[in-house]
Amino acid sequence: MTGDLRSRIRAGELLIGSFIKTPVPHMVEILGHVGLDFAVIDQEHAPIELSQMDMMAMAGRSVGLPLLSRRWGAQTDWIAPLLDLGLAGVMVPHVLDRAGAEQVCDAVRFSRGKRGLSPSPRAGNYGGMSIPAYRDHCDAGSVVMVQIEDESALDHLDDIAAIADIDLMFIGPADLSQSMGVGFPSAELDQAIERIIAAGKKAGVAIGLFVGDAAQIPAWHAKGITLFVCGSDQALLRKSATQLMATARG
Repeated sequence: MTGDLRSRIRAGELLIGSFIKTPVPHMVEILGHVGLDFAVIDQEHAPIELSQMDMMAMAGRSVGLPLLSRRWGAQTDWIAPLLDLGLAGVMVPHVLDRAGAEQVCDAVRFSRGKRGLSPSPRAGNYGGMSIPAYRDHCDAGSVVMVQIEDESALDHLDDIAAIADIDLMFIGPADLSQSMGVGFPSAELDQAIERIIAAGKKAGVAIGLFVGDAAQIPAWHAKGITLFVCGSDQALLRKSATQLMATARG
């Protein structure tokens, strides 16, 4: 493993992570010890508050696990407080067009002049970094992932991918299939995913995908997807416990 998460994404490395849905730092610590490349704390579909994020962010730093967050809401005012905690970046659901993607980038990059600036939080070593150094460090390392999971977004892929501050377009296959009115899985969904991959390749922007099973990764990686979120901490626990009971009961 070399470089920070953003550098690795832009270099096209194969990166494997998971969602974290349990609001305790121990899950972060465990997943860091097993060597995940990153994890996404799922504030969109789990009850995780800012104070809990604070402890989880601290745990991530202790084991060298880059953490991102995703959460609900059309606004972007939730982004800066999480980056202040020292998260590596954000994954923003339901980005529909260029205007929405630009709004996300405004909330992340100090260079755009709209994010509140103070090196006093953890991300600035509690004031240990100068303002210029802090600004440059954050802008160089913070990851911007926008989720493509609405049928209408498929008509704006080139516009979204053209934004230089976008690091990755992440495909949410469940919501995308629901928006399209097709099955999950289905040939129609696969075609839409391949359309997103093609837009990413054209613009030189990385593409990510959620998969429920690691067995799906090689085929999609061969088609050009380089970052995968596979399941969640809860899914991993449930699968392991189910296998334990099946083995124990014969």
